[in-house]
Order: sequence, then C-alpha cells, then structure tokens
Amino acid sequence: MTTFRNKIQQPLQNMLVLIAALCMFQSAANATSAEELNKDAAQSLQALYKSNPLAASMGKDARAILVFPKIVKAGLVFGGSYGEGVLTKHNQFDGYYNSVSASWGWQAGAETYGYVVFLMTDKAADYLAKSHGWEFGVGPGIVVVNEGVAKNLTSTTLKSDAYAFIFDQQGLMVNLSIEGTKISPIKR
Repeated sequence: MTTFRNKIQQPLQNMLVLIAALCMFQSAANATSAEELNKDAAQSLQALYKSNPLAASMGKDARAILVFPKIVKAGLVFGGSYGEGVLTKHNQFDGYYNSVSASWGWQAGAETYGYVVFLMTDKAADYLAKSHGWEFGVGPGIVVVNEGVAKNLTSTTLKSDAYAFIFDQQGLMVNLSIEGTKISPIKR
C-alpha cells in the first residue's frame, strides 16, 4: 500500500509544484504593460531579422506576425508554458495574445525562449481573428523552422500558411516543442 501511495503521491506533488510555478509566471507576465510588451516584441523581431535573413524576408511578405518575446516553460513529467505576445499587421500593433501549453511525458527542466509566427496567407490571419484562439495542429498548417528546414526554404518553396521561428533559448529543458500550444486573444 505504501509503495502504491508513493507512486501516486510523487507525480501529484510534481504537478502541484508545476501549477504553482506556472501561476507565478503568469502573474509576472500579466504585470507587463502593453507598452512594454510592444517594445519587447519589436526588439525581439528585429533581433530575429538580424540573425536570420529568411525570417527577415518572410516578414516582408507576411499578412500578419505574432511575436512572443518570452515564453517560460517548466516541467518534470508534467509540464507547461506561458507567455504573452503581440500581433502586428502592416507594422502596426493589432492585438495581444497569450501562448499556453500543457504536456506530460518524458521531460525535465525549465527554460525561457521566444518565438515568432509569420502568418503568410489571408486564410491564416483570418483564422486567428475569427477563431478566438488557435491550437497548433488544428486549423491552418504551421511549419516550425529550424536550421535544417531553413536551408531548404526559398521564396518559391514557401507554401505553408504559417511559419514559426524559435529563438533566444535560455535554460535547460529536455523537450522543446510548440506542438499543442494554444494561442488566445487577451486584453491589454
């Protein structure tokens, strides 16, 4: 009986610690003003453009761009992430969104990172506006661009509705993915 209790108790304790940590992260993120979020998003996007010419090229053709300058992810078997970002259209701030994910499985650690989603088609931009949220894996197709994918993309091979670039990873997390992420509008 004690062994069974310990097997159940430890994952539950891990989950409670994770939930408490995510609540703290969310509270800290909510404290960010719209002006600070706009500034952080603009700086993150410019840094991505400087380090990645493909991203800079996509930015010129995108119908809209979602910029999440800082996502906090933590996990130990159960995991989650949270961050807030800005939607821009035609170089104008057009709305605020949060990025939330939850997961379970083989994972351990904590890290921060940012990501940018280039909405390349009207279909993708309209879906985000009309759906009141977008869960990656549902709706328009999204391609996560890493070094291998970037080498094979050109302006003539860009056929997906959306492309995501992950940047500025700090910390240690054994498992990084934006699959299962839900993006929802928030008020600022």
